[in-house]
Amino acid sequence: MTLQVNDIQISSIAKAVERIRNTIPPEVLLLAAAKTRSLEEVKAVVRAGVTHIGYNYIQEAIPIIQAVGSTATWHMIGHLQRNKAKLAAQYFDVIETVDSWRLAQALDVRCAELEKTMPVLIEINSGHEPSKTGVMPEEVDKLVERMSALRHIHVEGLMTMGPRFGDPEDSRPYFKTTRQAFERLAAKNLPNVTMRYLSMGMSNSYRIAIEEGTNIVRIGTSLFGER
Repeated sequence: MTLQVNDIQISSIAKAVERIRNTIPPEVLLLAAAKTRSLEEVKAVVRAGVTHIGYNYIQEAIPIIQAVGSTATWHMIGHLQRNKAKLAAQYFDVIETVDSWRLAQALDVRCAELEKTMPVLIEINSGHEPSKTGVMPEEVDKLVERMSALRHIHVEGLMTMGPRFGDPEDSRPYFKTTRQAFERLAAKNLPNVTMRYLSMGMSNSYRIAIEEGTNIVRIGTSLFGER
C-alpha cells in the first residue's frame, strides 16, 4: 500500500527547509537525501526550494527522477557498483561516490557513449573504517592524478560520510582530514580537475561540517522527518 503524504507533512517539510536554510551560510548547497522517501515528499521539498536531490540506490531513484525531471539536479550519494555505471551515467547529474580507478574508467566509457561529461566527487574513507567504502586519504592524490586523463568525467571535489550517529563533535576529525586532502589537491592544479565541492555532513553533523569548510550538506531526517 502506498503511503499518502498529507498537507500537514508537506507543510512540515516546507518549514524544515526554511529552518535549515537559516542555519547554513548562503554559499552552502542544501542537498536533500531522499532515500526511501515518496514521490510526494520529494516534490514537496522541491517546491520548498531544494533543487539538489541525492539518492543512495539507482533503482529507487529512477522513477522519481523520471517523474520530477530536470527541475532538480540529481546526485548519486550511495556506493556505486561498476555494473551500474551505465544507469548512473544515464540518470544522474552528479556522482559523489567514485572510489576506485576501475569505477572511474567504467563511468568514463558510459559517459562517452552518452556524449556527456559527468561531474564527480571522490569519496574519502576519512576514518579508515573497514565497514565503509571510499578511497583512503593517503591514496586519493594518486587516484585523482590518474583520473585527470579521463575525458568524460570531471573531478570537482571530495565527499565523506563521517559517523552517522553519536556526538556530532566526533565527526570533526573526519571532516578535517577530507578538507586537508581537498586543499592539497586544489594546490596541484591538475588538468580536468576543479576542486569546487566538499560534500560533508548529514542531519546529525552538518553544523560541524560547515565549521570545517563543507559547501554541500546532505540532509535527510531533518528535512523529511523520521522514516
